[in-house]
Amino acid sequence: MPNATAALERARASTDCGTGIQASSKIDHFSDQGRFRGDLLMFASAPDRIRMDIVSPFGVTLATLTSDGRKFALADLREKRFFTGPSSACNIARLTTVPLPGHVLVSLLRGQAPLVRHDQAAMQIAWSTKGYYVVTIPSTRTAVEELHLAPHPDDFGKPWGAQRLRVVDVRVEQYGRVAWHALLDEHASAPMAVARVDADGIDAPLAPSGPVCSADLPRRVHVEMPDQGQDVRIRYEQVTWNPPLPEGTFLQPAPPGSEVNIVDCQQ
Repeated sequence: MPNATAALERARASTDCGTGIQASSKIDHFSDQGRFRGDLLMFASAPDRIRMDIVSPFGVTLATLTSDGRKFALADLREKRFFTGPSSACNIARLTTVPLPGHVLVSLLRGQAPLVRHDQAAMQIAWSTKGYYVVTIPSTRTAVEELHLAPHPDDFGKPWGAQRLRVVDVRVEQYGRVAWHALLDEHASAPMAVARVDADGIDAPLAPSGPVCSADLPRRVHVEMPDQGQDVRIRYEQVTWNPPLPEGTFLQPAPPGSEVNIVDCQQ
């Protein structure tokens, strides 16, 4: 059995080659206000850059969210409204519905576990007979995080130091209540993105944004915040590691004719 620190290092090393993803996916959101389903095109790049485009069944972009880790923008093309402000959790939730910081969301979308602030000496690890390590991380800020790290099915017979570990469950509790809970499943190897080539031959090819990578990725990411009645599920239909990132991927100007709103929520 590894200690907790070693298990977390193995989990991180299992996907460390993947600095970002590009995906076409389905998003399914449940809340007290009802249910929303749609197509989602997405870039997510470490540590906290993200772009999400909600697309209609007819291929029309309905809304675009961007965050470069500092500046947030959301263009609601149906209502012709543009929101911009800091990249806070509550601003990102205007499209994702779950108010998670950008680095937490990007980590989950890349199949990694975001960690609460903690003292390494306080972490604990145990083996569950259900087939995964359970790592408990008391936070220095009154929270407790529990991670489930499952060895790759092909690696159960290997020494733990050679096992590839998948993050399959992340739960953060604060004051005895679940702050948020994420389930990651249907893991499989994901292909490496190829260079982006200008069909007209004017611009030079744009290389992938990271090293060669074919690590496992979850095809389903399910995040819920029970106290807030928020539940969002993302299912990747196509996904690649380390895509080329054209300039401006994580920034966007206000579309002409849009009503511009400055938003500065602090969560």
